[in-house]
Amino acid sequence: MTGFTVDPWDPGYAAALAVEALSELGSTSAELVLDIECPAADWKPVTPGPDASAPETLLVADGVRRIDARVWVHDAGAAMPVPGIAASYAAGIVRCGPEGADLAEIEVNRTLISASPNTPEVKTPHAVFRPSKAADSSFEELSLALQRQVTQLEVDLAVRHRTRSDDLLLVDGPLRGRTHLPRTVGYVKTHHAAYLPSPQAGVVGALGSGQRTPVFLMGTSWRRHAWYLRLPVQSTAPWAGIARCEAGADLDPAEVVRLADSLTLALPALAGVDYKDPRAPQNLVPIGGLEKLLRHHLGDPRLLYRALRTAAR
Repeated sequence: MTGFTVDPWDPGYAAALAVEALSELGSTSAELVLDIECPAADWKPVTPGPDASAPETLLVADGVRRIDARVWVHDAGAAMPVPGIAASYAAGIVRCGPEGADLAEIEVNRTLISASPNTPEVKTPHAVFRPSKAADSSFEELSLALQRQVTQLEVDLAVRHRTRSDDLLLVDGPLRGRTHLPRTVGYVKTHHAAYLPSPQAGVVGALGSGQRTPVFLMGTSWRRHAWYLRLPVQSTAPWAGIARCEAGADLDPAEVVRLADSLTLALPALAGVDYKDPRAPQNLVPIGGLEKLLRHHLGDPRLLYRALRTAAR
């Protein structure tokens, strides 16, 4: 009889490891340097040694976004109006230390994005949507322009709250756009592609709770150091509890190894629990709590939609 396992994530979300990734394992086109920490043939699960320590202060940054309305910008003399989006976005910082976690700051912004140079500022009784320009009118570019604003807001908040020389900043999602920040790691909890060849991918599946893979260097459209780690999880699904971490490509390998060990020690205590979060354990407790708070601060989407329609008249 053929056995099977069930992915622990709620089926309403993508599986922790996309099915396509399993079928393409070993065929990735990403640039890989596997012998950063040890020879590729010697890969095995890594348990941080006695000299490793969790960071005294861990800052967790996250951002959320919401499209409140699709809009059309009417340029004088133009034959056709230009499509755009009105959107709300927010970012926040949670400070985790020996005495627990506390909210450092939340900031909420609104924007109206289009490719038109004449994109207006829209004032409503509830919010002001400030204009910004996209490279073109495709929805993909409008969405990217919005994401760039979310990322920049996360960066601004992080810079504002780096008060210690030994703190560590964890940003939810890939590190792209934030590789210049010191002591910063990107945290990727959903895997849409399998980057490692089969022998090294097998090490990922063999990780125990609180273990990581050796550090490697990877390049797609951008380059970064990376490693996988496993958080505490009861499921036996192949990649249950697996997260990927990213650090800047220009860092010294020894520094990346220290970051990897430090986070591998710190994150298990912050792992989400399945009775509270359908994306547990990868959706860390500070991230899940911050996301919920940020979405609340975005306000009522129906109220903003009606306000935008009124302003358009």
